[in-house]
Amino acid sequence: MSAGGGTRAIIAALGANLGIAVTKFLAFVLTGSSSMLAEAIHSVADSGNQALLLLGGRRATRKATPEHPFGYGRERYIYAFIVSIILFSVGGLFALYEAWHKYQDPHGIDEWQWVPITVLVIAIGLESFSLRTAIHESNTVRGKASWVSFVRRAKAPELPVVLLEDMGALLGLVFALFGVSMTLATGDGKWDALGTAMIGLLLVAIAVILAIETKSLLLGESASPENVRTIEKALVGDDIDRVIHMKTLHLGPEELLVAAKIAVTPNASAEEVARAINAAESRVREAVPIARVIYLEPDIFSSRAAAAGDGAAAETAEGIAAH
Repeated sequence: MSAGGGTRAIIAALGANLGIAVTKFLAFVLTGSSSMLAEAIHSVADSGNQALLLLGGRRATRKATPEHPFGYGRERYIYAFIVSIILFSVGGLFALYEAWHKYQDPHGIDEWQWVPITVLVIAIGLESFSLRTAIHESNTVRGKASWVSFVRRAKAPELPVVLLEDMGALLGLVFALFGVSMTLATGDGKWDALGTAMIGLLLVAIAVILAIETKSLLLGESASPENVRTIEKALVGDDIDRVIHMKTLHLGPEELLVAAKIAVTPNASAEEVARAINAAESRVREAVPIARVIYLEPDIFSSRAAAAGDGAAAETAEGIAAH
């Protein structure tokens, strides 16, 4: 995913949520609707989340240091994980608490009855625009993958996070509209509490999905199957006969580590092996530009070398992931 595409989607969502949050708080003050309060807090949480994603993207661009020799690319994953925690606690749990509180003391909406409906309809329009932007930016990198696969397989967290947040915000507005409309129609505030509870459960579910996916990214994911095949194909050539074993690891959304044991021609000299390795690295970087860090170990192919290569490469990748 290009950083520019993710940034555009984040900014669109941030602008929409800031404006919506103000109007929702105003509607809550005028009507006392718990659904409006839950939605207002939801918009505030989403605005904070988008600010965190922008901060994470900025901090991830820092250059590598002796203390962090592989750079700071994973900061984008860390901030995305923090987003899931905020969405769960500030958004979901607060909405569930407010729903319980309203259910214990239900009351209808007696004044300014047109305000919550108007605010929610306008908010649905703004959130639809934000979601449309996120979908447009995602389609430029999604390819033929399904939306579920895109969310699960994307190595850059920003677009999946914004997509799920915008979808959750739009569904939450529909739930709030249902709760408020039923309260206005019946005069029973328990419908308002029900709409609030539906918002809370939705936000908790989205937060859990985001936490699971970003946790996997934090632990360290390999390159996509397409990139793995491309790298293996690029490695073979000159005095390199085959790839004995290879491991890949994302150091960040747009930075990939490649560790491989390669089989070289048995009678090749040290100079020829070094030249072949340099050429292989160039081919890999040309074929898969995000392959920034490449470690190649030459060997003579045998069953023992294949087994040893498997263990060595695995230890390399696991050690880097743990670090």
